[in-house]
Amino acid sequence: MKKTPYFLFLLSFLAACSSSKPAPDTPSAQANVAPSPFTAHIDAVRQQFAPDKRVVLFNVSSNGTVLTGETNNPAAKAALLERLRTAGVSFQDSIQVLPDAALNGKHLAVVTLSVANLRSEPKHPAELATQATMGTPLRVWKQKSGWYLVQTPDQYLAWVDGSGIQLMDQNAFTNWQQGEKLLYTHPYGFAYATPDTKGATVSDLVYGDMMVLKGQNKGFYEVSFPDGRTAFVSIPEVEKYSKWTASRQPTEQNLVETSKRLLGLPYLWGGTSFKGVDCSGFTKTVYFMNGLVLPRDASQQVHVGDLIDTQNGFQNLRPGDLLFFGSPARDGKPERVVHVGMWIGNNEFIHSAGRVRINSMDPAAPNHDASELKRFLRAKRVSPQATLIDLRTASLFQ
Repeated sequence: MKKTPYFLFLLSFLAACSSSKPAPDTPSAQANVAPSPFTAHIDAVRQQFAPDKRVVLFNVSSNGTVLTGETNNPAAKAALLERLRTAGVSFQDSIQVLPDAALNGKHLAVVTLSVANLRSEPKHPAELATQATMGTPLRVWKQKSGWYLVQTPDQYLAWVDGSGIQLMDQNAFTNWQQGEKLLYTHPYGFAYATPDTKGATVSDLVYGDMMVLKGQNKGFYEVSFPDGRTAFVSIPEVEKYSKWTASRQPTEQNLVETSKRLLGLPYLWGGTSFKGVDCSGFTKTVYFMNGLVLPRDASQQVHVGDLIDTQNGFQNLRPGDLLFFGSPARDGKPERVVHVGMWIGNNEFIHSAGRVRINSMDPAAPNHDASELKRFLRAKRVSPQATLIDLRTASLFQ
């Protein structure tokens, strides 16, 4: 997981570097300024409909009596307008409800790269927020300078370069979904222009990439990508998606075995693929490989599943349980969940910290991680029913 959101880090840095002069929005500087009659209503609706801005867009403010901004939740806008009418507050509505009409009906997209990087802002230097593998369906909300604000199946909002996706209207998306899917099941590989591993490549591939089966030729499947490109993939490296989902059994043993396939993978802030993972990207990938979709960040994953009693030690934990780390609430400051790992038994857990590694909670063990033990918060057991999506029953890719 991204241990500290960049904007929070930046704010804390700016605060540390600022002078002692009160900022314009501090109480001492604003003591004589009357609060806007809209503020409390906007904040109340935001708290009700969009408490987590990573998954719901509600950027609304007031300019005099004019409400401006945008949201992708029509119910949130309707609730705000009703509150204002009930309170007798006069207003002019200029709130835009997404998707943007400029998309011309292409409100859907599918990832066309082996791994698309989704960023916090519409520019390449921006923070890597998350990743999405080839074939992942996306909701598209708006575009800016060749970038698109999209929402992943786990509801995460981020910006993607238009060169990494194929925009689709509902008909094109339905046609893509109806194609028989192949899932790439090796950690890393390639798709070729001809049925020959010594020939030119069309794309690199990672575990989780999705393609449409077109035919078979000399030990290769002929496939098509979401943008219409065709290629050949070695048959042993892929599996029909329907067969793959039917074989998923997220047992303790399978979760542990899957997690160890990622050992040594480099830590990558925002990473959720075999090209690199952050801590929550690691747990998310492990569960995905077993047919289950978790929320994106550790501070979101901590709200999933059942709490395990660890007050007197770790004897109640089972392999596959998620361990959360950070700082507890104290002195009026809220709890901060900044790291997650997965229990594998024998007092050990696996997590992405520098690289995917195994550490122990036992102070006597050679791989003991004293810093993580010190900031351990709690553990959760995640059943399939508690996840966002169970791929064995959902129709996400087909």
